[in-house]
Amino acid sequence: MYLNELLEKLEYTCLQGDAHILVTDLVYDSRKVKKGSVFVCIEGAVADGHDYIPDVVEKGAAAIVISKDVNLPKNVTVIRVDNSRRVLAYMSAAYFDHPAKKLITIGITGTKGKTTTAYMIKSILENTGIKTGLIGTIETIIGDEIIPANNTTPESYIIQETFAKMVDKGIKCVVMEASSQGLMQNRMDGFTFDFGVFTNLGYDHIGANEHKDFDDYLNCKSKLFRQCKIGLINIDDKYAKDILKDHTCKVETFGFSENADIYAANVELVHKPGYLGVAYKVNGLMNFDVAIDIPGKFNVLNSLCAIAICRHFNVSEDDIVKALKKIKVRGRVELVPLPGNYSVMIDYAHNAMSLKSLLTTIREYNPKRLVCVFGCGGNRSKDRRFLMGEISSNLADLTVVTSDNPRFEEPEDIIKDIVTGVKKGPGKYVTITDRREAIKYCIDNAMEGDVIIIAGKGHEDYQEIKGVKYHMDDRELVKEAYFGNR
Repeated sequence: MYLNELLEKLEYTCLQGDAHILVTDLVYDSRKVKKGSVFVCIEGAVADGHDYIPDVVEKGAAAIVISKDVNLPKNVTVIRVDNSRRVLAYMSAAYFDHPAKKLITIGITGTKGKTTTAYMIKSILENTGIKTGLIGTIETIIGDEIIPANNTTPESYIIQETFAKMVDKGIKCVVMEASSQGLMQNRMDGFTFDFGVFTNLGYDHIGANEHKDFDDYLNCKSKLFRQCKIGLINIDDKYAKDILKDHTCKVETFGFSENADIYAANVELVHKPGYLGVAYKVNGLMNFDVAIDIPGKFNVLNSLCAIAICRHFNVSEDDIVKALKKIKVRGRVELVPLPGNYSVMIDYAHNAMSLKSLLTTIREYNPKRLVCVFGCGGNRSKDRRFLMGEISSNLADLTVVTSDNPRFEEPEDIIKDIVTGVKKGPGKYVTITDRREAIKYCIDNAMEGDVIIIAGKGHEDYQEIKGVKYHMDDRELVKEAYFGNR
């Protein structure tokens, strides 16, 4: 492929050499450069591709794409651009022959609900015979191939490569989580989504190496609706109008409001030992009854969003009902089956908004006692710790403060910050640093009618300490705590 073909939709300056040269492959990781490669210099939080120019030249790179002043190497074509991340996205799309044009693409953005909604959409579509791929927080699914995720939204090259693999495997549709970081870093540039979805917006991902402030966070989310053909918006969210600022898409709405195009009514919470679910009636553009074995009004919205999307695929009401009835999402209000007369639930809630939503929702089921086990990640905002501690103390009867992923901080220091917030509320609390022991404490002291929520890690099966990931799965810890005593 010729370099100028990869650059065909972009503005650039050829500082030296010739843009009309053959290149063997497109690379943004200097370790993968070989003779004839075009290397795109990406500035990351940890490393800057511009620093590796001498290495890639020595390896035989034919061309280099830069976005800042450097000492120009000899005998190599050098392309100057303003934003190398954006350029990588467009070049990747061209390199893989624009695979998004051969798929129906669905992008989901929002502070919470992205993962559950994505799995619901995939489940409904596949239940009707539409082969559907998925790119998300937990994993990437390409037919029968499952790849554990490193980021919610991968780098643009990986996205386009994944799209191409999906096309090769006969997949017709892909649903992916569009994170604010991914949108901010142009990872989803180079193509237009067929559908964009907005679930909700709350205060999160603000701080070093993330978003400088809430406005920046909101603006990055809103980018999706200038990059999709049809936007489906949660009309109940207070930022719904803001997210649509300068949008270029056709807009449809969903929610509890009767002003929405599709809305939920007659919501009924279903609670029995070891089981929490919800049932409701779909009104508006579609009309039928739905029951899901996942608790909470927020999952009414998630499923309603999935229904609103699948309407465009002419999926029958019966197929929607069947698919939603059997949907389970790892680490998202996931009930752990135990013989006891209480309920244990694992959820990824790892910020103030998601924890408040989760605890408020479960409180509506009127448990005799609500127990919340959680910690906070190290090397992240301290504000999150204070807020989550206060929220748990206000909504849970007992808060068990423990360790999450301490990373390069001491677990006790993180717990101390959380307790500062906990003390602002009326709830009882204990601190147990070891997560295994914290979960065992809850199981050993469980009472009839309790709902025990183990929050923060969800689908994760590791604990990160001092740069090392050790195996740890909350599901295994729950079963070990219960069956180990019997």
